[in-house]
Amino acid sequence: MTQFDVTVIGAGAAGLFCAAQAGQRGLKVLLLDHAVKVAEKIRISGGGRCNFTNVDCGPGHFLSANRDFCRSALARYSAADFVALVRRHGIAFHEKHRGQLFCDGSAEQIVAMLLDECRTGGVVHWQPCSVAEVRADAQGFLLASARGPVRSSQVVVATGGLSIPKIGATDFGHRLARQFGHRIIEPRPALVPQTFSADVWAPFAPLAGTSLEVAIETGGGKQRGHFVEDLLFTHRGLSGPAVLQASSYWRPGQPLQLDLATGRDLDALLRAAKSTSKRQMGNALGQWLPQRLADAWLVLHGMPADRPLPEWRDADLSRLAQSLARWSIVPNGTEGFHKAEVTAGGVDTRELDSRSLQSRRQTGLYFVGEVVDVTGWLGGYNFQWAWSSAMACAQALAST
Repeated sequence: MTQFDVTVIGAGAAGLFCAAQAGQRGLKVLLLDHAVKVAEKIRISGGGRCNFTNVDCGPGHFLSANRDFCRSALARYSAADFVALVRRHGIAFHEKHRGQLFCDGSAEQIVAMLLDECRTGGVVHWQPCSVAEVRADAQGFLLASARGPVRSSQVVVATGGLSIPKIGATDFGHRLARQFGHRIIEPRPALVPQTFSADVWAPFAPLAGTSLEVAIETGGGKQRGHFVEDLLFTHRGLSGPAVLQASSYWRPGQPLQLDLATGRDLDALLRAAKSTSKRQMGNALGQWLPQRLADAWLVLHGMPADRPLPEWRDADLSRLAQSLARWSIVPNGTEGFHKAEVTAGGVDTRELDSRSLQSRRQTGLYFVGEVVDVTGWLGGYNFQWAWSSAMACAQALAST
């Protein structure tokens, strides 16, 4: 039987980083994962360039039933700290949009960096290698792995959530948490496109591929999100950064509130155009909206696109402007975990120590990254949570 100070289950972003940092502290570390490929989620992220963090990263960019839980880890290992590591490895990167940092080259560079950090820490890496059972006893933990039994003083669960099962996502971490008495905040797809029933979506399906910047709002109470981002119409519903962001806050039955003319007083613009132009309404509205959307919107609201502006009553112009500024539509669901970038919910953080990520129910058991109930916005925030939570855990692990 092999003996380790720490066994990290899950070789994704959080698992790799935690194993590397623990190994570099002098601990004997085993890292294992059931998947054939290491860190596949990193590889496919950011269109293959990995949006590895966000320069503007703080607690307000995260959702959790325990809102303040992420503060400690984020404060002690920041985006600037991870950027410094990226620079030390000579990885070129750029800021793309709203603080999002991407590799100039490939996401493979981040994977290679993490594996190099693990080698520096002397981490033993078994992959593919599944774990059938984890039992606690007076000496720590006994793991039944596909490569034989493992004795470990401490166990770190970094198995992620349910998102993208085709690359190996499972509920292993949630099941293990329940085994040790932890509550699970109901997992749900987050950063995911939203869908609508066929009858509701019929007027909009022909707009697939149309995009525009909108203001979007959904959710309830303290769990309400408001964003100004790009919206994308699809054959089945809505996607794009605006909807992906909002999806983390949305609950079944709640509407999405959208302003399709964000940043514009469309009522005033239409009245001014009426006094100076004889253009048809469809052409006029196309100045401020994608033309296909303008035409479809007028048809949907029974407003003739070919009527010249001077023939419109001011009241009708106001009604049209308000319909675009206050579009409310209720999704019937999402594209699910197979399209979700992350999983919201997970191990209830009220049962974890915020400084160490250690279980309050089982000494020596830790949970890091996406498996816990901390979910970041779109834009590199979830990777930063992986790095920050992993570092907090690694610094707390004890040598034996």
